[in-house]
Amino acid sequence: MHPFRAAVEARDAAAIEALLADDVVFTSPVAHRPYAGKPITAAILRGVMRVFEDFRYVGEIGAPDAADHALVFRARVGDREIHGCDFLHVDADGRIDALTVMVRPLSAAQALAEAMGAQFARIEREAAEALAP
Repeated sequence: MHPFRAAVEARDAAAIEALLADDVVFTSPVAHRPYAGKPITAAILRGVMRVFEDFRYVGEIGAPDAADHALVFRARVGDREIHGCDFLHVDADGRIDALTVMVRPLSAAQALAEAMGAQFARIEREAAEALAP
């Protein structure tokens, strides 16, 4: 089992953040631009944990020593069942330097966009606090 999967399944935000490279790039399924950096990515992932209900991984693709992994999941956002995949790339130090999320169907992606939009002021505040000296 990939350590990111274990951390997410344990809902351990600190363990998730520890797995991220400082220069991680997060590509959202509902935003038009990627987000760069550990503080914003960690804050987004905490927001996702608040939004997703009944989250569970249902598949994992990638050899334990591979740089690329795919983690297939299911969850709910409100009354919408969402199917998705987390695509991870790890750097030479084993930290996640790229995380791309894809989801379907469109109605669930729209529900996710709305729910995350409601979280975004908090996400930006948490990221800013992490950058403050």
